[in-house]
This record gives sequence, structure tokens and C-alpha cells, in this order.
Amino acid sequence: MGANTPVYIQIHNQIRDEIEKGKWTVGDRIPSERELATQFSVSRMTLRQAVQTLVDEGILERKIGSGTFVASKKVQEKMLGIESFTDIMLSQDRKPTSKTISYHVKPASTSEAEKLQLDENQMVLRMERIRYADGIPICFEVATIPYIFIDGLSKSAVTRSLYKSLEQEKGFVIGRAEQTVSAMLASERISEYLDIKRSEAILRLKQISYFADGQPFEYVRTQYVGNRFEFYLEKNN
Repeated sequence: MGANTPVYIQIHNQIRDEIEKGKWTVGDRIPSERELATQFSVSRMTLRQAVQTLVDEGILERKIGSGTFVASKKVQEKMLGIESFTDIMLSQDRKPTSKTISYHVKPASTSEAEKLQLDENQMVLRMERIRYADGIPICFEVATIPYIFIDGLSKSAVTRSLYKSLEQEKGFVIGRAEQTVSAMLASERISEYLDIKRSEAILRLKQISYFADGQPFEYVRTQYVGNRFEFYLEKNN
């Protein structure tokens, strides 16, 4: 560490190293700023700057009224290609589960018909689900699928893993996806579903998924808990 390295960065590095070595693990509350300032023989302002940097990096997280804790690793989704929620969870050693809120076959709305290139009033399955990782709610999802593609599939096959069922039982080949992400505040309903405070920040994803032949087969609107999920982009040189 260079002599010109700011003191708060030196403290940041020491705390980060102690977390990596297992002194504190995920979910542990770290000592108060007063205690840490005394331990490192610095002012509380300097200590607070070090802690805030760790919070900004997602290593620590503040909980109002409770203290500062070692943050759990966020579920990540790469914004290239197409991958099911189940596969994303399993690839990160998380246990995926879901709770179906509604499951209805009905005529497509104007927006659903437009996104899925359907005739208006063509029948679609519209289902609402809460998706979990290791029992923790990650997102609330509304998915619309043209009924013609899932006709003959059981409800459990569709809700358990739609993509695998389409490929293995119906013979479709999954292709690409178009995704748009924006930020918003959680409504009262969504905050109850996801066990967060009302008006907490969430990420909203809209996705249209396509078969390999270019036919859209799924239109999804998902709301993710902002501090439990992150998207990342991978750029090829």
C-alpha cells in the first residue's frame, strides 16, 4: 500500500480483507462506527467514509435502526442471451422456488397481442408468480405466453420450468430475448409480496423471449428487489 493511499481506503481494505478471511460472514452485524474508529485510531468521519465505500461496493449494507451488516451476494443475471430463472439460481448455487399467485387462460390484451405478434383476443396464459432464491423473495413476475405453445402441458410443468418444458416436451428451440430495465418504487401490493418497505427501490424488467425461428413466445414483466438482484453486461472485444 502506497504512502499516499488515503487513510479511509486503507481501513476499507482492512475491513474487506477481514470479511474475506471469515472474521465476519454474510448477515453478521459489524461493530459500530464508534467501536471501529477506536480500533483503527481514526476519527468517526474517516471511519464512516471507509464504511460507506464498502456499502457502495455492495460488500456491506446498512439497515436503518439495526446497524451495518455483511451483505449477502446478489443474484446476478447477464444481460445477454436468454436463461430461465431456475437456471440462473442453480448456476449460482441457490435453491429456486416460486409461488403462483394467479394462472388464467384469457384473450390477449392489446399490448400483449402487439408484443407477441398475435391477433387481438387470441388466447394466452397469463400467470403471476413470486420467485425465490433460498426462500428469500427476489421478484414478482407477470408472464404471458400464447396458449397454442403450451397446450397439452400441465400447470406444474409450466410453473416449474417453462423453458425446459417447451424444449423437452414440445420440441421448441429457445432463441434470444429483448430486455429493457428501468427503476421504480414498489407499490403496496408488491412490497407485501416481496417483503420490503413500501416505496423501496425496485428494478423493473420487460422481456420478450423468442424461439430460434424468431417467433415470440413469452412477454414478461418482472419487478426485482433492488438490493437482492443485479443485472450485468458482458461486452465482447
